[in-house]
Amino acid sequence: MPPRATLEADWLHLTRTMLPALAKDRHWPVSADHCFQRILLDTVCGGPWYDHVAGRPAYRYIAADRLDAAIRLGRAVAEGSADLHALNRASLGWRGKRRRPDA
Repeated sequence: MPPRATLEADWLHLTRTMLPALAKDRHWPVSADHCFQRILLDTVCGGPWYDHVAGRPAYRYIAADRLDAAIRLGRAVAEGSADLHALNRASLGWRGKRRRPDA
């Protein structure tokens, strides 16, 4: 596993730059960095990340193996091998929120 600083830099690039840049062309249900972070972190935590991570910002306090898993999942989303729509529905479900009809 890469050093913590590398993981954090990769996370920020992935969620602030790479995924938002792909959002419009992919017709994803979200485009803001914090939404990608929510979806990926909720998925690797198996529920709302704030129930599993002691501090904020989450990427600084989450266990390194979970951050690595979230990065790998985000890359799978970018490559098209993970379904962002389904991941978003699960994240919103854990939070007791309804998804938008187009999500």
